Amino acid sequence: MPRVFSVALPPWLTHALRAQRGPVPWNAVVRGALAAGPLLLAAVLAGRESVGVMAALGAMLAGINDRPGSRRTAVHRIGVPGLAGAAGLVVGTYAGEGLGAVPLTLILTALGLLAGAVSAVGPVSSGAGTQLLVAAAIGAGMPLPEPGWQRALFFLAGAAWLIALRLALPTPGALAHDFRFDGERVAVADVYDAIAELLAAAGGEQAGARRAALTAALDHAQDALAGPRLRRYASSSAERRLRAQYAAALPLAEAATALAWAGDALPARTAEGPRRLAVAVRTGEPCGPLPAPARSVPGLRALDDALLHAAETFDRGGKQTGRKQTGGRKPGSRQEIDGKKAGDEHGAALHSDADAALHSGAGTNPLDRGARQTAHKGLRLRPFRTKALLRTVTGPGGREYGFRVALCYGASAAVAQALHHVHWYWLPATAVFLVKPDLGPLVSRVLNRAAGTVLGALVFAGFAAVLPRPEGLIALVAISGALIPVATRHFAAQTAVVTVLVLALVMVGGEPEASWSRIGETLLACAIVLIVGHLPAPGQRGGNVRARLDAATDAAHAYLTHVLSGADDRAARWALRREAYRKLAEARAAIDRAAAELPTLARHTEGTDEVAATLERLVDTTTACAVHLDDTGRLTPRHTERLATLLDELVEQRERAGLADPPADLLSA
Repeated sequence: MPRVFSVALPPWLTHALRAQRGPVPWNAVVRGALAAGPLLLAAVLAGRESVGVMAALGAMLAGINDRPGSRRTAVHRIGVPGLAGAAGLVVGTYAGEGLGAVPLTLILTALGLLAGAVSAVGPVSSGAGTQLLVAAAIGAGMPLPEPGWQRALFFLAGAAWLIALRLALPTPGALAHDFRFDGERVAVADVYDAIAELLAAAGGEQAGARRAALTAALDHAQDALAGPRLRRYASSSAERRLRAQYAAALPLAEAATALAWAGDALPARTAEGPRRLAVAVRTGEPCGPLPAPARSVPGLRALDDALLHAAETFDRGGKQTGRKQTGGRKPGSRQEIDGKKAGDEHGAALHSDADAALHSGAGTNPLDRGARQTAHKGLRLRPFRTKALLRTVTGPGGREYGFRVALCYGASAAVAQALHHVHWYWLPATAVFLVKPDLGPLVSRVLNRAAGTVLGALVFAGFAAVLPRPEGLIALVAISGALIPVATRHFAAQTAVVTVLVLALVMVGGEPEASWSRIGETLLACAIVLIVGHLPAPGQRGGNVRARLDAATDAAHAYLTHVLSGADDRAARWALRREAYRKLAEARAAIDRAAAELPTLARHTEGTDEVAATLERLVDTTTACAVHLDDTGRLTPRHTERLATLLDELVEQRERAGLADPPADLLSA
């Protein structure tokens, strides 16, 4: 047989070739086609091309942030960066008009330091920092007749237009149920599906990946339901029902995690109940009888109680009120799958007791009380605090990111002005996208940006040679806007589409075709960012990863302390568990990006993946402890020994990775 040779590509190259997958978001494609293109067309017809360019830029940058999710989260994710971009336009325009090259460069550098540090807070802050710097460079370098405040106003109008489209246009399937809910309903249903997948994978090699997928689904649903609102609490019965269904999924997720931690395979019917609940969320119909697991171990008893509570929750929100019709489980319901067994009969008697307790109306059941509190108040255990925000901005992650952004942004602005290029804004604007670590490893970003710009410039040069003006260019802007939601799956594709769109806008605004100069400026920006990204920096490298791991350790500590304290506040426990898993997911994402850097940069975060893995096992074990304590009131030697082993491993691994010691009270827990 002939030998088959396989070549293992380095991580920094495989990351550059990796692309996200999934169905085409047709609703976002329609919004993209109706955003920048029509705005530009209206301005051209009115004889105000420069106004149309500003509005189309605002809509384009908003389109980059138009990701899948609920309407509420879209308002926040698009609106906050839009406001930051408008502020950047004002600062950049007036600074560019009144200052010379040197003071202007210093102002832009200081702006880069601030925006970079704020970007360490989270994805929305990162998007806001990016738009602030891009808009500041455009305001300082793009020659337009309007004053700065008018530019900002029309830029905001473009972003607001896309938000209006997001709020007004229905998504597929929304009209069949409640028009107000699109991403929320799908997100909650995905949680129940993820619970079913974790139960099906228990005892197998995929259990860890399924638990991570459940964390992602819970994070997405939590964000979808916790977006900005006019009133603090849910104002409609449909929203209250959806929030209650999400709250009912939390004890199910807790029990499923504990069962996966135990490592024993489960019968196939164990996952059937969550699957039926997922269908009920999507369709808005009653869930029907739910098959119950045998109540043989604490994890299965917790799962059974959580299923009963979920059936009650769906029953109260359904069109009918009878338990037997909408999800109340009866002894016969479990015969649907594999017949009546002795364990099933025992479970039926327990169900009758639990049913009576839930219907007593006293609300003394901890599971029911915790779910009601969560559905009413949400999962935000720790309110927004200015001190915590400042610690993130001024911490090691914020300082390192701010320093890199400021240096790249300032150096690009200085080089561009030194070259006496009339439209020098492209160079610092390109550097901003290249220096963003949340878009991927440094070399991956550089390779994709260079390839995408070359491809986009060549494509535009071909179209510009044959398209009529300006109608052909306006059509090109509309088509590019429609392609952005699909192109965001890969940085090179996104860069190519945005390059075509921006070059078309520049020509509509009265500038000559600039494909070749854009290629040269982009390659120069790539070189600057590569050099600056590998320069030695004050302090310890890998600050963002270390900050994320420290936050994850603190969250795991708070969760473990609450569970071992014996507190019976389920709502607080679920909120702490959600925070611990969310912080772990953020740390894991930062570690994976850092590991795909060139070896000279990747070595600064060596060993952090082991710390994250230990923290994940610690939080999983804490969840198993919580479920066992609910059932028996005490821990088994297996639980205590596992906790002690993991805490010892955590100390050793943090020391090897060069991290600070964990909290002393965590080690004494």
